[in-house]
Amino acid sequence: MTQTPLKLSVLIADDHEMVVEMFSLFLTASSEMTVKTAKSLDEALERIKEHGPFDVTLLDLNMPGMNGVAGLVRAIKMSAGKPVAILTSNPTPRMVDEILAAGASGIVLKTTPVRSLGNAIRFMYAGEHYLPLELARDRRQGGDTSGGRLTEKEMLVMSYLAEGRQNKEIAHGLNLAEPTIKMHVKSICKKLGATNRTQAVVTARNLGII
Repeated sequence: MTQTPLKLSVLIADDHEMVVEMFSLFLTASSEMTVKTAKSLDEALERIKEHGPFDVTLLDLNMPGMNGVAGLVRAIKMSAGKPVAILTSNPTPRMVDEILAAGASGIVLKTTPVRSLGNAIRFMYAGEHYLPLELARDRRQGGDTSGGRLTEKEMLVMSYLAEGRQNKEIAHGLNLAEPTIKMHVKSICKKLGATNRTQAVVTARNLGII
């Protein structure tokens, strides 16, 4: 008698119900996987405690509680070495680098055809890193897309931020108006996917910018 192979256990966490429903319906119908869902990082961590660790976990980068890659790191710690990947829409090349540097097993785009999703999950379950072709291509081109590269002036401001300087001090050091520095800091945070200047410095260090 042939033994039935064990189904892969998958957790999909995303606060967009349509994404969760579409992916989980398809994966469950494939009969090779069982799927649990969550709508926030806290709920996802609760699911991992109750039912996990899962064979593969997919986390929406922007759902409540994630706080950038910090939420990813928390989920990885609870997953006992099993793959944890990020679900997102259109990450900049720098954000891709940050996600992978934090230990993600891959990045799955929300525009991924549902048929390809199963392959991506099996690929990561096998211990490989999954990155869609278009994201890999953007990285090879040096991250010069989506305006993600810091300008020369922003790099100067970044070096002051890394020293813990305030806007007033940076303005004095660069002989610029304080509102101009504020504008540069805002632009830096946006390009690095950071919510504040401290996170921008941490991200820049992780990416080897400073």
